[in-house]
Amino acid sequence: MKIAVTSASGQLGAAIVKALIQEIGEEKVIAIARTPEKAKHLGVEVRKGDYNSPEDLKIALNGVDKVLLVSGMDEPQKRIQQHRNVIEAAKQNGVAKLVYTSIVGDEINTAFSPIVQSNRQTEEDVRESGLQWVIGRNGIYIEPDLEYIDSYVKEGEIRNCAGEGKCSYTSREELGFAYAQMLLDDTHNGNTYNLVGEAITQKELAAYINQVYKTNLKYTAVSVEEYKRERQAALGDFMGTIIAGIYEGINNGVNDVPSDFQKASGKLHKSPLAMIEAYHQNHPTS
Repeated sequence: MKIAVTSASGQLGAAIVKALIQEIGEEKVIAIARTPEKAKHLGVEVRKGDYNSPEDLKIALNGVDKVLLVSGMDEPQKRIQQHRNVIEAAKQNGVAKLVYTSIVGDEINTAFSPIVQSNRQTEEDVRESGLQWVIGRNGIYIEPDLEYIDSYVKEGEIRNCAGEGKCSYTSREELGFAYAQMLLDDTHNGNTYNLVGEAITQKELAAYINQVYKTNLKYTAVSVEEYKRERQAALGDFMGTIIAGIYEGINNGVNDVPSDFQKASGKLHKSPLAMIEAYHQNHPTS
């Protein structure tokens, strides 16, 4: 059996490759990357695969039994066709099963909604592909908050427009494990899972970070408009708007969803505190 993971040079793709190696060994795992050199460190066979190149993908998926499709990072409308290129290449190669990394989110009410809509369209394409399939809807990663810790400390606060909304955070390590199980265990076929952990507020997030990092952060809630202006000034119009849309969604309750993680993975999701502790342990200079 050969299992291929697309976008394997990215952080989520790499986490899934590593989890698969633990389960079935490196000889059965294929990493697909637009720039193969960036995935060499994973220690598995690496094949070139650009989402924009059907020819690349057709060659990359030759002899593959199962494919993990990591959602692309391009603008929403481009992603839909890029994902279709992977699905078509899988069908051409007689791939038996496709697993897709989608996201939790609101399809209508925020600036993040167009990205959610594009993911929902790919979910539909996957379900209609004629292949066996499983879909995971990822929660928000906790790592970016921890990568941003120095800025939080400098500012003395976590500041956004999530208000009292709860967010069921996850981590790439947790997702890597879950997707490996979803690929390997065919009893998951035909299911769509919310891959999330325990839902917490931003105030609780600040308290957990303070506990692990010995910091003294507070949480400050601001309006969506104010936060959008701040993020646009820091990150540019496009990314600033998207980030504000994510936190607006949290405020609206769209990231407080029931977790299917145990059903998908066979184990309990780590608590938010345990995820923060694990990250701190692995990045001791943070």
